Amino acid sequence: MPRHNLNDLLAFVTVAREGSFTRAAAHLGVTQSALSQTVSGLEKRLKIRLLTRTTRSVSPTSAGERLMQTIGYRFDEIEAELDALTELRDKPAGTVRITCGDFVLKTILLPRLMPLLLEYPDIKLEFDINYGFRDIVADRFDAGVRFSSTVHKDMIAVPIGPALRMAVVAAPSYFARNPPPRTPQDLMAHRCIDIRFPTHGGLDAWEFERRGRKVKVRVESQLIFNTTPHIAEAAVGGLGVAYLPEEEFSPYIEDGRLVRVLADWCPPFEGYHLYYPSRKLPSPAFSLVLEALRAGV
Repeated sequence: MPRHNLNDLLAFVTVAREGSFTRAAAHLGVTQSALSQTVSGLEKRLKIRLLTRTTRSVSPTSAGERLMQTIGYRFDEIEAELDALTELRDKPAGTVRITCGDFVLKTILLPRLMPLLLEYPDIKLEFDINYGFRDIVADRFDAGVRFSSTVHKDMIAVPIGPALRMAVVAAPSYFARNPPPRTPQDLMAHRCIDIRFPTHGGLDAWEFERRGRKVKVRVESQLIFNTTPHIAEAAVGGLGVAYLPEEEFSPYIEDGRLVRVLADWCPPFEGYHLYYPSRKLPSPAFSLVLEALRAGV
């Protein structure tokens, strides 16, 4: 295919990834009508439909999906190589995109990366607060943050925080009305506060372990959130039993607003890891981000 059609391919990949001509046009800095004509022209030259268009969404056809999987990452590699040229500048530059949760952003990422931003004003950071398991390659993130056990094996995973423990807590007022659980199974008789992860759709079982014995309990949840910050607040309000990494409850446990139970059923586990694709060449900006996050471990 002639080189001048590379812009057409980039237009198609952007629309397929964004799932919207409007968002893709804004990303590319062109009008929606011009972008639609570009993609239609590509389909006409290839003599095959690449996108399925409806009034509400745009999605790749099987042929479009195949083309996107074949060429999409190549544009990412080109972009990474161009970013790598910043090594020849006095100071690194470029945007680093990271998907993560609220708590790790507040307690680890921002505190360690703020000095970096002050030292390198040409580096930009974009955070996507998301509790789903994002496909960082398809969604064009440079990295993500998860617990070690949930990182795919084809990713490079770097520890950025200490070992963690889960904690089961409730307010003193709640335990005044309900006897504290003595075993994980006792939680089935309690009102609980839970989190729904968008990737799964359903509610995960609460996992416990003591002396090698593992137990999973599916609790009865009267109150459900899709992020963690409000879970502690709801527990402090006496609305039920909550289950999160203990750091999210620590201030409330220390001042007595929450009471911890089943501590002997919550052993330490590997904490937060920054993960990124093994095949992607890190840009100088990303390398500095990685160095800053590793330095605090």
